Amino acid sequence: MLQLHINDETSPLKAVVLGTAESCGPTPKPEEAYDPKSLEHILAGTYPKEKDMVKEMDAFANVFKKYDVQVFRPSVLTDCNQIFSRDIAFVIEDKLVHANILPDREKEFQAIKHVVDKINPDKIIYPPEEVHVEGGDVMPWKEYIFVGTYTADDYPDYITARTNKEAVAFLKEQFPNKTVKAFELRKSNSNAKENALHLDCCFQPIGTNKAILHKNGFLIEEEYNWLVNYFGKENVFEITSDEMYQMFSNVFSISPKVVVSEQNFTRLNNWLREQGFTVEEIPYAEIAKQEGLLRCSTLPLIRE
Repeated sequence: MLQLHINDETSPLKAVVLGTAESCGPTPKPEEAYDPKSLEHILAGTYPKEKDMVKEMDAFANVFKKYDVQVFRPSVLTDCNQIFSRDIAFVIEDKLVHANILPDREKEFQAIKHVVDKINPDKIIYPPEEVHVEGGDVMPWKEYIFVGTYTADDYPDYITARTNKEAVAFLKEQFPNKTVKAFELRKSNSNAKENALHLDCCFQPIGTNKAILHKNGFLIEEEYNWLVNYFGKENVFEITSDEMYQMFSNVFSISPKVVVSEQNFTRLNNWLREQGFTVEEIPYAEIAKQEGLLRCSTLPLIRE
């Protein structure tokens, strides 16, 4: 059995589900795009090719191997994009929460059944239908659970709004000993530079007390300021809208000292090294075209 254990984003990683790019299917039609960035690349003819994405994910898997992390992969479904395992489930404390996602992605959850079967069924939470939540919006951080959400009346109009206010209430109920802190995110169906698809597209804690942040990803300035005050201005790496678009905040921590980052994120990677981090640089620019990056491709199961 797997003894799940996740209390934050950076403690030393022991076990993880890494998505797969195998058999991810043909380039979607414009009307099938789930986010503005994918749409942009579909229309421009620059949508990523399977062989390039497989290569990028192999590079990620090799980093996990280097650090002795146990890696599970989904069963490969024919013509199905299974890269972003963070969307389908997430772990808080010793529980796995099944994400209520876009309905046609339920089969992706079934593809990790061999992992789910290793977990005590009492530790698996299936939220009710009205709770919409995806793992990219949920970040356990010590005594907090940070949650990205969108609660305006036009929520149903945004395919980019993935976590609703019912989800915030549900997480409070399920984890009464944690403080659930919600942040309203900026959404756009058409402009990728004005769209924070998930919380991890504009914010991520790293190390023990630092964070990557993008101010414009937050709709409410006080909520953004709360994070700056919580981490301390001197510990925050503020990214530009162009860097948010490239997914600079979507790196992945293997430990408080080791961060996996995209090889082209020069400004960020230099800063991380100045702060004393070991930066494992890998190519991930093709996968980034789908408005997802390193954190999105992982579902951590056990951290120390």
